[in-house]
Amino acid sequence: MDDSKSNQQQPPVSINTEQSGFYEGFNRVVAVIPKLLIVGLIIWVGLSPSAAGQVLLEVQNWSTQTFGGWYVYVTAFYTIVCLGLGLWPRSAHIKLGRADEKPEFTMFSWLSMMFGAGIGIGMLTYSTAEPIFHFANNPDTIKGLTTGLDENNVRNAYKWAMLHYGLTPWACYGVIGISLGYLSYNRNLPLTIRSALQPLFGRAMSGGAGHVVDIVAILATIVGLSVTIGYGVSQFASGLFNISGATWLVDDGGKPTLLAQLFGLTLIVSASCLSAMSGLKRGIKWLSNINMSLSVFLIAFFILFGATFFALETFFYTIWDYLIALPAMSTTVWKDTGAEPSAALQGWQSTWTIFYWAWWIAFAPFVGLFLARVSRGRTIREYVIGAMIIPSLICLVWFTFIGATAIDLELSGIAQGAIVNADISAQLFETINLILSPELAIALSLVIVILLVTFLVTSADSGILIINTLASGGSQSQKQAKHIVIWGVLFSVLIGVLLAAGGMDALRSIMIIGALPFSVVMALMAISLIKALLNHDRESD
Repeated sequence: MDDSKSNQQQPPVSINTEQSGFYEGFNRVVAVIPKLLIVGLIIWVGLSPSAAGQVLLEVQNWSTQTFGGWYVYVTAFYTIVCLGLGLWPRSAHIKLGRADEKPEFTMFSWLSMMFGAGIGIGMLTYSTAEPIFHFANNPDTIKGLTTGLDENNVRNAYKWAMLHYGLTPWACYGVIGISLGYLSYNRNLPLTIRSALQPLFGRAMSGGAGHVVDIVAILATIVGLSVTIGYGVSQFASGLFNISGATWLVDDGGKPTLLAQLFGLTLIVSASCLSAMSGLKRGIKWLSNINMSLSVFLIAFFILFGATFFALETFFYTIWDYLIALPAMSTTVWKDTGAEPSAALQGWQSTWTIFYWAWWIAFAPFVGLFLARVSRGRTIREYVIGAMIIPSLICLVWFTFIGATAIDLELSGIAQGAIVNADISAQLFETINLILSPELAIALSLVIVILLVTFLVTSADSGILIINTLASGGSQSQKQAKHIVIWGVLFSVLIGVLLAAGGMDALRSIMIIGALPFSVVMALMAISLIKALLNHDRESD
């Protein structure tokens, strides 16, 4: 973009970009400041990892106690807005793009890219871990309504698991995806976060205020991706251990070693940079199709060889239980009143729900902008169905057919605590070890590791492209390799020093802290989107 003035009127959002030099095509302020802040964080953590890890944990505890209620209520607001827009006839049939525009990607590729970028890695880690953890402990067991690790707790476990992987996380993505898709393709605004606030703040988004919004979005993306990649490389190390038995990959407690995590991190980010250089329609699309195909294979395996009847029964029960309980689960905030079980309930909500809401919010700038990019030509109702409801059902399929198999192994006494007591990164591998011969378990572990790598690379390369899109004022053109490599190096070093400072706890802390400012931006985006859609007919004339 440039500063050329129209004879008619100044564009609603105009973003200055450099015309030459190292940052040609980028807004220098938005491109440089996040790098400086990340480098500063790396230096601080690298010089004193133990002290930095402790400070991050203390700030995280303060933020969850102080703003836990905000996270709960604001994510409920996002969900209501997105579902309402999909149901409201006036907005549901509005197409993201011209009225005669056709979707750019097939339904399979569209769903593949959405699922792979949005939540794919989480499924490999949590399809077993989430139901198993809540099977042992959830708010209903804390209140004494059910018994942990008992058959009467299965339905409650899945109800709470789906709270974290159902409509709410996809609504976080939807607020951004619908906003940017509509305002970019229907109003011709730049494909960048600041554009979503133009209906509220007008041309103020062209200057410093807009720069702040995009910088906050980039920082949120960085911390959200860091946690995702951190969990992914931990499971990658556990998978390699399950295949090879190499002792350097895990410690005596079964947790991945720092060396193994750094090895996986280097491999994944290197592959991600190569994929990002190939662009959206080549590397990212191909990888998304591959990981969706491998996902179908893995689910088909568990349908054939897992606890199929138990999984089917759980699937349909969970839909009912989840929808009935969703309003209460989405709006309940527990506080430590000094009386039991309030402290335990607050602790559970902080560890699980608040962490998840911060994770999805931090991940939302990247996934939401990416989904807007691939959803051109779709109506808002299509978006809500294809980018909220269908992915929620896909998550439930993973939870029931994989997670229910793990629960069935524990209930039957076959597992004898092997799955429940395993590290979160190893629970899926422990499950397949129990239902397969050693040779077949190794073969399936290899498939899972390949699938994990494709999910990780898809998320990381998409994230790098989105960061460059934000820094370049919404330009969707392929950026120079040097900028892709710079972000790849920064991601690697940041994740590495945080893992050294406190493992996944340090990554979780920086994410929960970093997501808070962007949650406010998203709330304003939702309000701005409603205002824009109310004026749709007038703006379209």
